[in-house]
Amino acid sequence: MDHAAVKRTVEDTWDTSVVPSLSDLVRVPALSPAFDAGWEASGHLDAAVAHVREWIAARGIPGARLDVVRLPGRTPLLLVDIPATGGGSGDETALLYGHLDKQPPVGGWSQGLGPWKPVVRDGRLYGRGSADDGYAGYAAITAIEAVRAHGGAHTRCVVLLETGEESGSPDLPAYLEHLSDRLGRVSLVVCLDSGGGDYERLWLTTSLRGMAGMDVRVQVLDQGQHSGIVSGIVPSSFRVLRLLLDRLEDPATGEVLVPELNAEIPPNRVAETKAAVEAVPGMVRGSVLLSEGVRPVTDDEVELALNGTWRPTLSVIGADGLPLPADAGNVLRPFTTLSLSFRLPPTVDADAALRAVEQRLTTDVPYGARVTIEHSEAGPGWNAPDTAPWLRAALDDASADVFGSGWRTMGLGGSIPFMGLLHSVYPDAQFVVTGALGPDSNAHVPDESLNLGFAAKVTTAVSYVLDAHARR
Repeated sequence: MDHAAVKRTVEDTWDTSVVPSLSDLVRVPALSPAFDAGWEASGHLDAAVAHVREWIAARGIPGARLDVVRLPGRTPLLLVDIPATGGGSGDETALLYGHLDKQPPVGGWSQGLGPWKPVVRDGRLYGRGSADDGYAGYAAITAIEAVRAHGGAHTRCVVLLETGEESGSPDLPAYLEHLSDRLGRVSLVVCLDSGGGDYERLWLTTSLRGMAGMDVRVQVLDQGQHSGIVSGIVPSSFRVLRLLLDRLEDPATGEVLVPELNAEIPPNRVAETKAAVEAVPGMVRGSVLLSEGVRPVTDDEVELALNGTWRPTLSVIGADGLPLPADAGNVLRPFTTLSLSFRLPPTVDADAALRAVEQRLTTDVPYGARVTIEHSEAGPGWNAPDTAPWLRAALDDASADVFGSGWRTMGLGGSIPFMGLLHSVYPDAQFVVTGALGPDSNAHVPDESLNLGFAAKVTTAVSYVLDAHARR
């Protein structure tokens, strides 16, 4: 394969075709189902799928089959099946994954920017879904095209773009079962929904935390009552819930106290974390914008990294039953509801963790208060298999030619449930979990942006990997 020509083709495709179409995709408010109960009626997820499908179809890849797959009551999925070329095997599959659903818009975008307003500024494309993860399908197709155009080889490639990842991919297990015959024997998985510590090198994600979540409601009254009359007689629902949370987490340190949510950190993951921190000093702390005067939980960068990738955490991400301060009266409220979000070590059984948390919340509740748990969910984490020699050589070549710096590996604190599901179904596959998300990409928050030059480099690296996979 002509590597120099591949690089030129990828850059040209990004400039002339990807950026204009991806900009139009930013304009589609394709909220993930967890954030848009009326997603079927709004049609925004369907519009995102149709938009990307139209772009891929216009590329005219010989033999490509494009299907919008929809199981009843489930979010749509775009499947692109591209036959092998250059002598690559048609009996095994390289699966390239991304998603088209988006996080909520969130207020506070900088002047001139907005969630559904694509803006190219200083080499970056701003807008919701630009970096997480709308670009992934474009990058996958561009990498495949570049391989085919310049003497490369690839096995059968399947590009899978889902529309529920930001909701925890609840529909993917059903789709994996439904599509198992069509996916075939998957020997390589390329996921473009990740990133790394800087834009100077290629980063591979080697672990992802699992997740568990629920809404916990503590009720002590059927209706609110005068706090001056009943306080001291009726326990506060907030206090009861606070006591229950103390069963789960040390309030002084944040350590999660439930054994089922903890796991031993493998020595190789500790070693790679130290190497990544040494390569990019200040990488972890520099990626977080703390309020003035606030300190992180420790000054040790390695410990911070391990906290965020291999240790469980609890976050309270929502609440109900609490009026705004301006609306608060002297009332003992009848209930308090908190939305709990747990991030779990990659090797923890997420379903067992969820059951353990529910048991601690509902057993021997103080004062006999009524506890209700709703909207429970759990998703598996993932720990990468050892890197095969052929893949290591391809990554070395791409790093030397495209980035000029050696590639690094690192765990990621977020979750991509599909990776854990895929690993369980295809335990012998090699995984390349990478992407263009950098420390200032602002995924999920205001001013999300995609570093276009870096995205093109990642795309070129995927071309190297596809060619090496076919020739191994």
